[in-house]
Amino acid sequence: MQKRKRRKNKAERLFILWISLGLFLMGGQTGTALAAQREEQLSLYAQSAVLMDGDSGRILYEKNGYEILPMASTTKIMTCILALENGDPDDMLTVSSYASSMPEVHLGVREGETYRLGDLLYSLMLESHNDTAVVVAEGVAGSVENFAAMMNQKARDIGAYDTFFVTPNGLDATALCRNADGQSEERAHSTTAADLARILRYCIRESPKREEFLEITRTDAYQFTDGNGRRSFVCYNHNAFLDMMEGALTGKTGFTAKAGYCYVGAVEQDGELYIVALLACGWPGNKTYKWSDMRTLVNYGLENYEYRDVWREPELTEILVEEGVPWDESPDGEAYVALKADYGGQGAGLSLLLRPDEEVTMQVQTEDSLTAPVQAGTAVGSVTYLLDGEAVRSYNLITVRDVEKRDYSWYLRYVWKLLLAQ
Repeated sequence: MQKRKRRKNKAERLFILWISLGLFLMGGQTGTALAAQREEQLSLYAQSAVLMDGDSGRILYEKNGYEILPMASTTKIMTCILALENGDPDDMLTVSSYASSMPEVHLGVREGETYRLGDLLYSLMLESHNDTAVVVAEGVAGSVENFAAMMNQKARDIGAYDTFFVTPNGLDATALCRNADGQSEERAHSTTAADLARILRYCIRESPKREEFLEITRTDAYQFTDGNGRRSFVCYNHNAFLDMMEGALTGKTGFTAKAGYCYVGAVEQDGELYIVALLACGWPGNKTYKWSDMRTLVNYGLENYEYRDVWREPELTEILVEEGVPWDESPDGEAYVALKADYGGQGAGLSLLLRPDEEVTMQVQTEDSLTAPVQAGTAVGSVTYLLDGEAVRSYNLITVRDVEKRDYSWYLRYVWKLLLAQ
């Protein structure tokens, strides 16, 4: 039987507010200290790096992970997923003069030629061809500018708010955009390691085309021709990390003189999925730095994190329903309604990737009281699981039954029942 929740007076609520604020501030300081302590443990070449739990999207480790930097050809993961989601692999795309003018690395397409979109995506992701990216962008959206707008909208949808796309291939460029104040400003093609990891997570975990994305990026070699069958091409996968570590799942390299070597990739071992994003990870002469950082971060995750089931049954209270009809339909009794957690059809249970020293707390919040009538299934609170003061999962608390209102018509029915019972 659930306990009944009594209403708190004003003094009690004020006291709890002050205690909660103090605990929150202490938790925030503790979390910051732990983050700083973890950063001291790793030595990385990249100016900016992130290790993300690919399952939950939680950032497990970061070094300047929110610094805005250029990302070179890692851009093409967004180009690829948008083409898969908005185009048909059998669409035939025509090469423009602008697309054919792109610098190396390029496929060497010629103005007026046609290519199948599905073939071009292998050129895009395996060889990282810059002209191919423009053909794809123009074919899917009509122009590079329109495609960049699609890229930026998708970034916002994913939650990559510090990312700004100008080109579909990642070549260094700037464009005008509106800032938070609504004013026009020049902004560079750029992202953060945290955003880049979020984008790859979307590509391999959330997109309806995730399987197609993985198939393309894991292919060793791919052969195709232009639309007329006059020219033949073979593309080879240049993501060397796929053969460097057990469980390497996917990834994309990038380099420009401004961005340096960049990489975003995913590794899955023993049911644990790690996503790593690296920006400015060396310049010519340091080409292998990104592989070293990948191994360092993935091994850090494997050695320090494991899944733990942190779910537990919340202790719930019955809530007073003012003007409500009680269970026994007594006119002088008080009505209460019980609650249950709504797990959205997923069932009870919560498994999170955690370090041994990390503890997850559970916070239950409900209304102090309700006013009749109340329908079964009404959300009146929540159960939230917190880690370092941040919510990692939340479920609604809903009422388990209807509660009728004690109005004039109800009293008439009640009296009528008493008369019939005599």
